[in-house]
Amino acid sequence: MSGKSLVHCADLAKNHEGVCSLSTVAGLVLAAGAGTRYGGPKALVRADDGHLLVEHAAATLRTGGCAPIVVVLGAKSDWVRGEARLADVSLVDNADWQSGMGSSLRVGLSALADADVDGVAVLLVDTPDIGPEAVRRLVVAVDGPGALITATYGGRRGHPVIIGRDHWAGVAALATGDVGARAYLAAHSTRVRGVPCEDVADDTDLDVPRGRVRGSGR
Repeated sequence: MSGKSLVHCADLAKNHEGVCSLSTVAGLVLAAGAGTRYGGPKALVRADDGHLLVEHAAATLRTGGCAPIVVVLGAKSDWVRGEARLADVSLVDNADWQSGMGSSLRVGLSALADADVDGVAVLLVDTPDIGPEAVRRLVVAVDGPGALITATYGGRRGHPVIIGRDHWAGVAALATGDVGARAYLAAHSTRVRGVPCEDVADDTDLDVPRGRVRGSGR
């Protein structure tokens, strides 16, 4: 009997009917960008509750049923390490963060290469209106390492995205610039499963400051 089959259902994400997922899903936060239009790295932005957005993203994945969790840092990574409370996640640096999101995705997938998981849920640090319920819905839809799943909003594909392990090499090969997993998902669109999340989340990213968040100063 495999180790996965010994995991108690109480420890796994459940769908609305209480059915638990038997697949294991890691969490990956992409938080390396400089946030030029925002005015600074969005990993260092604090919400009104006082938590950094990078802390919020990691907690969202954790509560949504993901483990282990990796956070990819880049711009002002030393500041993020000094300010963020992320003791229960793995922090990795993307030395090539200026090239765009694609390099961060590759770094994150590489960091999870030895993890015993079926897939990874990818979440952008600047999407604070995505909460654990959206992640949980995607996690329970995973049926093995061949999964390709995105949240949908009124039929539009968005974040978070779950990439089954079978696809990691292909995703990494096409992840360049700021494309991330988009090119691979487009090339395999018939295999992508959409999970409606518009009733529990909004994946609008924070390109510029808005009323309920403020930049972290130092």
